[in-house]
Amino acid sequence: MIQSSHIGYHCISCGEFSPADPFLYTCEKCDSNLDATYDYDKIKKGWSRKYLSGNRDRSIWRYLPLLPVAQNPEDTSIQVGGTPLVSQARLAQELGIQDLWLKDDTRNPSGSLKDRATEVGIQHAKELGYKIIAAASTGNAAASLACLSATHKMEAVIFAPSSAPPAKLTQILQYGAHLFPVNGSYDDAFDLSMDVVKATGWYLRSTGINPILSEGKKTVALEIAEQLNWEVPDQIFVPVGDGCIIGGVYKGFYDLHQLGWIDRLPKIVAVQAEGSSAIVNALKSGKIKPVNAETVADSISVDLPRDGQKAIRAVKESHGYGLKMTDGEILAAQHYLAKTTGLFAEPAAAAAFAGLIKSTNENKINSDETAAVLITGTGLKDINAAQQIVNIPSPILPDLDSFKNVWSRSHS
Repeated sequence: MIQSSHIGYHCISCGEFSPADPFLYTCEKCDSNLDATYDYDKIKKGWSRKYLSGNRDRSIWRYLPLLPVAQNPEDTSIQVGGTPLVSQARLAQELGIQDLWLKDDTRNPSGSLKDRATEVGIQHAKELGYKIIAAASTGNAAASLACLSATHKMEAVIFAPSSAPPAKLTQILQYGAHLFPVNGSYDDAFDLSMDVVKATGWYLRSTGINPILSEGKKTVALEIAEQLNWEVPDQIFVPVGDGCIIGGVYKGFYDLHQLGWIDRLPKIVAVQAEGSSAIVNALKSGKIKPVNAETVADSISVDLPRDGQKAIRAVKESHGYGLKMTDGEILAAQHYLAKTTGLFAEPAAAAAFAGLIKSTNENKINSDETAAVLITGTGLKDINAAQQIVNIPSPILPDLDSFKNVWSRSHS
């Protein structure tokens, strides 16, 4: 049986090595975030692309040797990962690039990419003997934790801004989690979750500090590479808030490159809302500074990115770049994506697609290049945002003349 080859963590700032046991959230030396480390030589001896091709498990657990847990969970009744990578040849032609793929992570159990991180986080917590997991979230990570905790019989405690979309808060409650709406921002909820975990000793699933989470998120990169027969796209567009997803995307491609399974890294493009652009700002200034985040894309609305260093590393080491999108551009891209592909994405996910559009307009991607866009969450999580650009029509009378009158006016 193939086992994980996780051996410990390196500090993203000072490089200090920490063993896997005892588990630490941050570096003991400088308190910076940690990065999981693997024995790549050991993996090469017991695992191969040919071996992987014969694995019938389509979930993220097919990549166990590159995950920081000892084994697969016992209960895998809900599949996390194995989401479609859909070629959009017609849309690629419209945008003037060679090929385009949309990675549809709206198909995950709770409707977002965050399930990848949660699934690995819960298994890690179980292996350490925890029964209760706490998290701070703008909504998607919280809904993900609530969903998968219900599956794995864990207790979830959620801290989310009270301003989070009602659909996300409702989803959390439907799964039976303990929800504490916080009268403040995501950053306020994050700080509260840290205080609670310190006081209770519960496991912390908050994005941007637990190094296990980006390891779960990196499986999206592993899948993209495998689905493209190990030929990576030239550019990959990622929506960025805390920085954990883009850090995971880089880590996934990095791992595969270390194994020799891919011959290069794609350019990783960090796409942020103009009203929440601390990481894109830092790519120019060299220093991460907090902003007063305000954007329709709630999932990437963050004052101070907690995993910002990994995000910056992802862009710089892959020779990528950063983009800022206005709320208007994000909502327009959301509608354009839905009506051309049938894929209804929440604003944060649509931001990545908006970034692709801007890149083609600004000649940041060439006509002979290929691109992949992460669609990280379903638009059904935030109907109010979508209704800013599309309006439900007024009702008509239940007779043919009423229909004909409205139809003719709309097509005149």
